Amino acid sequence: MTHQFNTRSGKYLSLFSFALFASLFLFSCKGPKAAVSDSDTLPNALLWKIERKDLPAASYLFGTIHMIPEEEFFLPEGLEEAFEKSRKVVFEIDLDDMSDMGSMMGMMSGLMMKEGKSLKKLLTPGEYQEVADYFEAMGMPMFLLDNVKPMFLSMLAEINLDPDAAQSEEIISYEMQLYDKANEEGKDVGGLETMAYQMSLFDKIPYEDQAQMLLDAVRGTNLDSDSFDQTVALYKVQNIEAMVAMVTTDELNGDFEDVLLNNRNHNWIPIMGKKMANGPIFFAVGAGHLGGQEGVIRLLKKEGYSVTPVSVYRAVNPKKV
Repeated sequence: MTHQFNTRSGKYLSLFSFALFASLFLFSCKGPKAAVSDSDTLPNALLWKIERKDLPAASYLFGTIHMIPEEEFFLPEGLEEAFEKSRKVVFEIDLDDMSDMGSMMGMMSGLMMKEGKSLKKLLTPGEYQEVADYFEAMGMPMFLLDNVKPMFLSMLAEINLDPDAAQSEEIISYEMQLYDKANEEGKDVGGLETMAYQMSLFDKIPYEDQAQMLLDAVRGTNLDSDSFDQTVALYKVQNIEAMVAMVTTDELNGDFEDVLLNNRNHNWIPIMGKKMANGPIFFAVGAGHLGGQEGVIRLLKKEGYSVTPVSVYRAVNPKKV
């Protein structure tokens, strides 16, 4: 290929940008186990080809992980060729908006609780101090966070990410890698939903419930402390079914599975169809959206599309960059 993916090409995100990317993905992996029989289990594959008789050309669906240690970054076999064949790259949101100051200001506004709510009002003094101690140890003073929606903060706590690593060359983003490459090659980019819509999802869960999620995350009872490592391990073996079926003992997140995952998957299918009708598309969405009975792959199949893996993980070392 003329253009290679370059893990040192200005794609590092701030801690909050990483959090924004990762939050919905992490929550999407925390629903109840998907009811998938052994015979119906999807193969371990991150890259899929989408075809149907009425489409002008095949499109591709790639499951990303929104952040990964640089030394673990890899490209599934066939990805570069699929990318080259596609005329447009479509993410969950249009990443061009991330460089638009107006959109970013709107995003930051969307992270704040409404109606004068604050963590101090949602937690007891003792609980609030637990949260404050945690984030201040991360170098994030609470006076900056008191009005931020707790669900966003709980994601930061659950991934237990070193803020220095997030802003260095140790942690990178598949989305930004693909976005940079699309720009290098002059490909159009787009999104399946808007940042405003993603921000609105935080408002569909009561702040009181979000505060409990945050407290559980800080106390380490919501997920194992090595949940990020577990997610990366599953991603490396391309086990998209297991990524959906990651189990949590927290029943609360299961209550909001439709809001955070299933409804979005269903909403994407007609949008994907319209985009594919105009030419080959490379879709890149969180891998947690691919598997499961309500996942994008099975939903596309229900609409008559042929969705087949481009390459399947065979317990060999994937291609390093």
